[in-house]
Amino acid sequence: MLRRPLIAGNWKMNGLKAEGLALVDRLLALRGRGPTPFDLLICPPATLLDPIASRLAGSPVQLGAQDCHVGVAGAHTGDLSATMLKDAGAGHIIVGHSERRANHHESDDLIRQKAEAALAAGLTAILCVGETEAERASGQTMAVVDRQLRGSWPATGPAARMVLAYEPVWAIGSGRVPSLADVQEVHEGLRQAVSTVIGDAAVPLRILYGGSMKPANARDLLALPDVDGGLIGGASLDAQSFWAIALASPGAHA
Repeated sequence: MLRRPLIAGNWKMNGLKAEGLALVDRLLALRGRGPTPFDLLICPPATLLDPIASRLAGSPVQLGAQDCHVGVAGAHTGDLSATMLKDAGAGHIIVGHSERRANHHESDDLIRQKAEAALAAGLTAILCVGETEAERASGQTMAVVDRQLRGSWPATGPAARMVLAYEPVWAIGSGRVPSLADVQEVHEGLRQAVSTVIGDAAVPLRILYGGSMKPANARDLLALPDVDGGLIGGASLDAQSFWAIALASPGAHA
């Protein structure tokens, strides 16, 4: 089955209302309303979800959130549930990003529960896995991402609403990228690992690459057989760069 590329922008903790809306307006002007051979998704800070959802109304650009709580409601000061984020306009939620795993000490089990909460709310979960530089240097890449995948994959909810993202931690924001052969090896290995968890449904699963993807390297990365899009950090904060990455998708430059 053909897997439609997904180009997702993770704004992280960047953007006030005026600049966030201006960025969206620039992206919409570049994107236009016509059909494309890829899907476009932006994940701004939660404070911007509602105003950006209004701006994106009627456009093909999709909207997502960067994290969620495992519960639906309750005494969880400062947290936001998947249902709240959906109410604010999100259709996707990123879970297990390396910055959450490291800075907030999130375990595979907690990330699994977040993915399940996203699916229960009717959202698509983007599950992130990836190794540190030390783990890569010691030859543990596949063991690490396989463990994270199996520990974080939701036990409940439809696999059709799952997206997987491989983000080598050492490449994020560094400008360094694994070799094309290494990226393909990990993506192929992840697809095979998922197939042991969910069976044939793993075939159409989209696996994104995240880690210093930019216009200069996007075409080569997106041309790999098991790379189905990108989870873009810094480059997504510039509409022209983000759009250039999207245009590097297979079929967009035919």
